[in-house]
Amino acid sequence: MLPKRPVLIIGYGNPARGDDGLGPACLEALEQARDAGLLADCFDTLTDFQLQVELALDLHGYDELVFVDAHLDLPEACEFSVITPAQDHSFSSHALSPAALLAAYAQFYNAAPPRAYQLAIQGKAFALGEPLSMAAKLNLQEALTLLQSHLDSYLHQTRDASQALPCALTMGR
Repeated sequence: MLPKRPVLIIGYGNPARGDDGLGPACLEALEQARDAGLLADCFDTLTDFQLQVELALDLHGYDELVFVDAHLDLPEACEFSVITPAQDHSFSSHALSPAALLAAYAQFYNAAPPRAYQLAIQGKAFALGEPLSMAAKLNLQEALTLLQSHLDSYLHQTRDASQALPCALTMGR
């Protein structure tokens, strides 16, 4: 798959386990907003249950990556942070952390991975067969606003660098 857009947003988690589905739910909301014309078509999305080493191939060619996942212990509804490559405890396991996936990318391509960020969304209820909790839905709305702000900032920085992009964010604030 060749990237069409500069940013890849990766939402991961299991929607059949309550709030663990926050990553995929975030991507679904972004795609719906884009399809409704409320958000410009300036990012690709990728959804999976967990990060695996094979995903390193899908990251190639993007300027920026955003990993979106549910987290149990956060002081706020969501956190947005920079990720750097690191061979952590998940590096040789079946499921990888975003940092370990970036390390695998760097090792495979012998090059620095794209800029990467993690959007962690606080979840409370992870029971099998449950839908997103009301708290998770509220946290998701806050996370979507934060992600919109980040993408808007990315687009402005890109324009300032004289790299015209065919998109602008118009999602309601």
